[in-house]
Amino acid sequence: MTWLRSLLFLLWFLAVTTILSLVFLPVLLLPRGATQWLARVWSRLTFFGLKLFAGIDWEIRGARPTMPVLVAAKHMSMWDTLALWLALDAPAIVLKRELLRIPFYGWFLWKGAAIAIDRKSGASALRKMSDEARAALAQGRPVLIFPEGTRKQPGDAPDYKPGVAGLYGQLGVPCIPVALNSGAYWTGFRKRPGTIVLEFLPAIPPGLKRAEFMATLERRIETATAALLP
Repeated sequence: MTWLRSLLFLLWFLAVTTILSLVFLPVLLLPRGATQWLARVWSRLTFFGLKLFAGIDWEIRGARPTMPVLVAAKHMSMWDTLALWLALDAPAIVLKRELLRIPFYGWFLWKGAAIAIDRKSGASALRKMSDEARAALAQGRPVLIFPEGTRKQPGDAPDYKPGVAGLYGQLGVPCIPVALNSGAYWTGFRKRPGTIVLEFLPAIPPGLKRAEFMATLERRIETATAALLP
């Protein structure tokens, strides 16, 4: 039954993504707000199909940020990006530059949300990321980063990259850690019914030293994530 429900959702997701990408391709010529609106429509339709076919709902816990801040979230599945896009109302998302090369998907990412980085560029990548993040904050948008740099399955050892500390130090704004348990329900093709929880944790104030910040961030996210997993 889980396999069938997962297949039905996949067909829904592919249909919605294909239709929206083709029909709304001219949106790329319009101001960024039009692409951000389309991304919200796509995310909501995806979640509608996820609940209808796969039996997966979601809830938000904690206080969503109401000011431009740095948001550092656990990353377990594609679901995380869609949910945080809706919860944070079109954040600027730090992501791998390679994703922008994906036809259609990458184009909309570039126009609507991306702070794309080349992880091989070292210090220059941090400078570029910081400059674009400051510009997003000046527009009143939060900046979203996944500090481990890739998806992790429940139970995997944490691996927090130094880029989040560099960005935190450069921006001088609070950092909001985010815990979630999407990996227990969205695992590649397979979707297990249940309720995914996205939890905003207490803010880490600006000004901490790098080691203290990294230890605090990892401890808060990993402790809260472990508590959310079934």
